[in-house]
Amino acid sequence: MSYHLIELVEQLGSPHVLVVGDLILDRYIWGEAERISQEAPVILLREDRQEHRLGGAANVAHMLRGLDAQVTLAGLVGSDEDGQIARAELERLGIDHSATLTDASRPTTVKIRFMGRAQYRHPHQMLRVDREVRTAISAELSEKLLADLLPKLPRYQAILISDYAKGVCEKKLLAPLIEAAKGLEIPVIVDPANHGSCSAYHGCTAATPNRLETSRATGLEVKTVEEGMEAAKRLCAVANLDHAFVTLDRDGIVVGYKTGEASHFPTRPREVCDITGAGDMVLAMIGVGAAAGIAPDDLARLANVAGGLEVEQIGVVPISRRDILQDLLRWSRPEESKSRHGGKVADLDELQRHVSARRKAGQSIVLTNGCFDLLHVGHVTYLQEAAKEGDCLIVALNSDASVRRLEKGPDRPIFDEHYRAQMLAALEAVDFVVVFDEDTPHAVLEAIQPDVLVKGGTYSVADIVGREVVEAYGGRVKAMGAVEGLSTTDIVRRLRQVSAPTLKMPSITMPERKAG
Repeated sequence: MSYHLIELVEQLGSPHVLVVGDLILDRYIWGEAERISQEAPVILLREDRQEHRLGGAANVAHMLRGLDAQVTLAGLVGSDEDGQIARAELERLGIDHSATLTDASRPTTVKIRFMGRAQYRHPHQMLRVDREVRTAISAELSEKLLADLLPKLPRYQAILISDYAKGVCEKKLLAPLIEAAKGLEIPVIVDPANHGSCSAYHGCTAATPNRLETSRATGLEVKTVEEGMEAAKRLCAVANLDHAFVTLDRDGIVVGYKTGEASHFPTRPREVCDITGAGDMVLAMIGVGAAAGIAPDDLARLANVAGGLEVEQIGVVPISRRDILQDLLRWSRPEESKSRHGGKVADLDELQRHVSARRKAGQSIVLTNGCFDLLHVGHVTYLQEAAKEGDCLIVALNSDASVRRLEKGPDRPIFDEHYRAQMLAALEAVDFVVVFDEDTPHAVLEAIQPDVLVKGGTYSVADIVGREVVEAYGGRVKAMGAVEGLSTTDIVRRLRQVSAPTLKMPSITMPERKAG
């Protein structure tokens, strides 16, 4: 499943997404929590720095930019210094805020978090102070937003509604927007406020509520996965949604469908550092995926990854496609252990897709090639060493016909290519195996363009076949050396010569690597 998700991430493109909702400015005050105040029994925080981050709908926009989407943000800020700071940050991040209005009657919503460290480590949130107005925005401002947004809707591939109950996401604004978007077949996904009312979101494509928000909207308890599935189905009916993504923190996500069905998508355990921003990240990931036409089940799987990565961060940190790809690659083996060779044996086209994903995740590619007819400890030792030269080791394996053309003898290969590929794929050091039928690995090298080409045995760098191909595009070639007396040809010869059932094999010591 991981490689399927990797392919989906690679196909996301750069959609234009409209975000509508409550803009928030998060201010973090960091310091050392060093002692108890003499004035009162409270912790004294000695401030050493401040920083500003975008929150609420503005954070969703930031998360979308991290996922390489184009973003337009519609909402309100106050005519104050915090509003100017928010706009400057939006400008810096390349977020179009021309649809964000200034309301002189209210302050910019600000959440101030005091972050204390004990003995210069382990920062934790000590206190949060909010400055906000929760009353609904005026009819005049709603009409102004609609007049700006409705004519421009065809340019967007998805619309995200981020409701923090600060007054922007009212029915008078959202109902005409949702209706117009449905007419244009633009998906509309809402992250609802926790007040429990769904009337403003009626007819959206999907919603992404947490346990509490789902419980308040449906009147159902949401403590277990089974209860979450029932509530997700109920929410679809209550709000007239196509599907509902109910986030269940450590239990993953359940998806309810308009058809009355529901599915559960578990997530792997994470070290939770801070849950701040996880809901925004889930909304952003689902929004980008929906814009690309990804099915709800896969959207849930990707949202699990994105939300899980977010809770591993301190504060609100945007998760990139590269972060998601790296996480999918890191955990692909356990998920696919029951598939053919653990998903390691691939044809050249499939391998190119995997390599592309790994390169986008910042990984370096190592390739070696050979017959590997009778896999022995010399091979294993050399492959373990080769794997250390990069992040992903590919073995290009000569086909049976290719082995015979190399004049290995009439009875070679001893094992056919299927079994040889299986043996190599079973090695932890090997990430992928590809079988090639040509006399040389040139076609594989040209298609994959590994960062490093390595070769075991008695070869010098000048003798390695394919060296000229790799060096031509700026790659590196390295001779790994050999374990004495442990070539497949030697082993086959000795098996033919001895009659005893046990062979005395030489001790294993990797020689010094040759320069190259």
